[in-house]
Amino acid sequence: MTVYATLESPLGALLLVGQESATAPGGTALVSLSVPGQKGGAVVGDGWRRAPGAFAAISAQLRAYFAGELTRFDIEYAADAPGTAFQRRVWAELDAIAYGTTTSYGEIARRLGASPVMVRAVGTAIGRNPLLVVRPCHRVIGSDGSLKGYAGGLERKAALLGLEGALAS
Repeated sequence: MTVYATLESPLGALLLVGQESATAPGGTALVSLSVPGQKGGAVVGDGWRRAPGAFAAISAQLRAYFAGELTRFDIEYAADAPGTAFQRRVWAELDAIAYGTTTSYGEIARRLGASPVMVRAVGTAIGRNPLLVVRPCHRVIGSDGSLKGYAGGLERKAALLGLEGALAS
């Protein structure tokens, strides 16, 4: 069964979507985390059950992150979440970007062993990340240091990077 909750944040009301954990009985595995107006963001579906309590631990981590008290999430992601093999490889690279740092789309392509022409494919995969904030696609910027593409909007990307102290002054 798909469950959901909303959480107020500095980015607006976050929509958390989850399923029963495969590894922790009674726990919730995160399927999606969306911000208001997000391109390709989740919308509450028929048959979904509102269950704020199912996201208590995840919500606590998000609150701590936004308060500047948490630099790494410990959240179970749903094993059967959508994504191609290539997208999952790109997303694994996102998970490896440290708090307070940034990298470029080209650098991620290089780490994956992809040719420079694959930068666009990397960008597309990043744009399809269903777990904004917790899978830190906001830490990927242009090779010239400029803020590029973010499904939640560039103002939110700047806010997240500012929170983490990763914006160049």
